[in-house]
Amino acid sequence: MPEPTTSSGRPGLRRGLLAGLGAYLLWGFFPLYWPLVARAGAIEILAQRVVWSLVFALLGCLLLRRRFWQGLTSRRAWATLLGAGALVSVNWGTYIWAVNNGHVLDAALGYYINPILSILLGVLLLHERLSRLQWLAVGLAAIAVVVLTVEVGGLPWAALVLAVTFGVYGLMKKGVRIDALSGMVVEGLGISVVAIAFLGWLQASGQATFTAYGPLHTALLVIGGLVTLVPLLFFADAAQRLPLTAIGLLQYLAPTLQFLIGWLVRGEMMSPGRWIGFLLVWVSVMIVSTEALLAWRRLRRSGLPSGGPGGPQNAGPGGPQNAGLGGPQNAGLGGPQNAGLGGPQSGDRADSGRPTTIGS
Repeated sequence: MPEPTTSSGRPGLRRGLLAGLGAYLLWGFFPLYWPLVARAGAIEILAQRVVWSLVFALLGCLLLRRRFWQGLTSRRAWATLLGAGALVSVNWGTYIWAVNNGHVLDAALGYYINPILSILLGVLLLHERLSRLQWLAVGLAAIAVVVLTVEVGGLPWAALVLAVTFGVYGLMKKGVRIDALSGMVVEGLGISVVAIAFLGWLQASGQATFTAYGPLHTALLVIGGLVTLVPLLFFADAAQRLPLTAIGLLQYLAPTLQFLIGWLVRGEMMSPGRWIGFLLVWVSVMIVSTEALLAWRRLRRSGLPSGGPGGPQNAGPGGPQNAGLGGPQNAGLGGPQNAGLGGPQSGDRADSGRPTTIGS
């Protein structure tokens, strides 16, 4: 008798775990990829990534016979996704610049504090209430930013831009019902016009590097679109098979890998003050994760439905807007980064609309 492959069976969970690990591992290793095309410059890399991500997403829709415009019945939905695509392109560009200019640790910090920022955005914009533990976590994260600012002599702006753009992106995507590939296409349509125009200007002015450094450089720029799409598809599969509890905890794998790469591989300095800042952030993340898991267990014991720690509104330890780096709600152009362009909105099915956030 064949083993079941749905999310309710063990084989389905095993497959979902492997897919989730694959997605977050790929997002975590992104700091090793973008330096390979660093001669192109951050803005050109971003433009190439936007264009080729759209190309591969359109091919995916064509192969799957998926009409990406179906389900978007209002101008507001189109405007929201196009705006989200523009916003997350800022996230992409910041991440690429950070990775290629010796700020991998700042990029990791941004994705560590993104769940905390998502909680704060929920309070400020959605009037959500926080527990005492969640307020403690927000306070510790704020202190960490102050410590790091004093240590480096200025705001860790790259980390803050990454966290803010991802958090706001998650809010924009809330309630928009669309599958991962279709969302990737729609979000990419608007910014691709700008990207193509910029690449055309580079070519006309003789500054383009697309064909200037040999076929390997060209291939790596093209593959940048595929590198964006593959972890998104892995994540979409994991989101359908795993409890959102698991998704929410897996999200920290990507910034942890980025931190280790920045520290051990790229040789970025970790001064005592910087260690203190990161330790405060890690304690904050542990508090949020523990509090969310305890809340989820209480819901399980009470027999109420819950999509993960914290219930249907909470896609992971990061709070209502966050399911992980580039996760279901933010599995769009950002996914760590990303996580991809417009990912699934739910841990149950890709088009349910339930809010769920590498990756770059």
